[in-house]
Amino acid sequence: MKKPLKMLAYDFGASSGRAVVGSFDGKTLSTEEIHRFSNDPVNVRGHLHWDVLRLFYEIKQGLLKCANSNNKDICSMAIDTWGVDFSLLDENGALLSNPFHYRDILTDNIMQEVFRILPENELYRLTGQQFMKFNTIFQLYAMKCQNISAFKQTKTLLMISDTFNYFLTGVMATEYSIASTTQLLDSVKKEWSEEIISKLELPRYIFPRIVRPGTILGSLSSEISDECCIGKIPVISTASHDTASAVASVPAMSEQFAYISCGTWSLMGIEVDHPIINEESFALSYANEGGVGNKIRLLKMIMGLWLVQECKRQWDREGKHFNFSELEAMALASAPYKSFINPDDVQFMPTGDMPRRIASYCNDSGQSVPGNIGETVRCIAQSLALKYRLTVENLEEISDKKLPVIHMVGGGIKDRMLCQFTANATGRVVFAGPVEATSVGNLMIQAMALGEVKNLHEIRQVVKESFPIETYMPQDAEQWNEAYIRFKNIIK
Repeated sequence: MKKPLKMLAYDFGASSGRAVVGSFDGKTLSTEEIHRFSNDPVNVRGHLHWDVLRLFYEIKQGLLKCANSNNKDICSMAIDTWGVDFSLLDENGALLSNPFHYRDILTDNIMQEVFRILPENELYRLTGQQFMKFNTIFQLYAMKCQNISAFKQTKTLLMISDTFNYFLTGVMATEYSIASTTQLLDSVKKEWSEEIISKLELPRYIFPRIVRPGTILGSLSSEISDECCIGKIPVISTASHDTASAVASVPAMSEQFAYISCGTWSLMGIEVDHPIINEESFALSYANEGGVGNKIRLLKMIMGLWLVQECKRQWDREGKHFNFSELEAMALASAPYKSFINPDDVQFMPTGDMPRRIASYCNDSGQSVPGNIGETVRCIAQSLALKYRLTVENLEEISDKKLPVIHMVGGGIKDRMLCQFTANATGRVVFAGPVEATSVGNLMIQAMALGEVKNLHEIRQVVKESFPIETYMPQDAEQWNEAYIRFKNIIK
């Protein structure tokens, strides 16, 4: 390679977005964040929405920053976002309304309506997907039942990442990994489930063709190219689900590992070659989602650092302003193992006074109630680490694999306390890094699409050579084993 290959990755999380330029010299990847912006839900007349047009404005700002810097020579770009949520377009390709936010009340009480038509075990047999009330299937069916006008006018449904790709190129398609979050995908055929769509009487024509990670969709339209003063660069459909991109960047050289993509949500799982759909995986509600290189990500969604983030928002409202490092220090100074919560209890899903709900959970379960900020944060961190142990043990049972190590990636690994607690609670070595896992995976899938690396193994080798990885060894086994027994009794 005569000069480093430059690529542009956009990574949209549930609270912020960023544009990252990656420079690949054939052996290592370096990254530079060039644009960061907030991603805030908008409450309008009792419903939460995503402001996708504002987010698209930020995409163009990232392109402009490339054009007006030494990054004008980027060779490609790609976008990843959270899963589940979607846009609806009319027959002319115009956006019909702002997409609903997955935490909206739209799908309250809708799951049982769907299960009357498609029983849970049958739906799981077809999709292998974890049941979450905000999955695309439940949002769509709720819109149908509630006669929402945008749904009745819909010609095309696009996931959020696919929406941005369409705005950039005019090409309509859905990428496989993000399609697998909808609970409308046949997990074996890896295509839209005709049976589900038919039984729910959803219009088949709204579901576009599915493309694989690393597909070059097209180039920037002339309109976008002119507006952003940049060439008609290729737009690549990376692993558009942010977790799929993050997992692609896990620097593992063996197949015997579990991963945690750690952020607002904790996505914990393993890679397998084929979906694992049986009575045990159904009973434990494990998801089979699409990955890179024809892999399946067998995983569990766990309420992650949302719990701390929402606590911090409440404390900020009360005038108690602390950064996350200060919160971690207060937690470490608090007495251990006093109380635990089930991070996935439904009462922790909505926005609002999270510290009060945690205190209520502890009180109702007969435990010591956290008496201050440090004890609340420690309760969350310990509970997450113990939930990870339960999850990895279940993964071993379902897959018949031994998982001696855990790779933690994503912004959540900045919380060193949580990384150490995870090693302690699980009794496994934890490798933490890279922090910007999703952007890194996004960029390396672009490099694969451009022919610069061959496969997932080579992607991971590059990541291993390019970014620091921190090792956490298990400690205090006896105390954590005792805590685990208490935790399992509490969350029954």
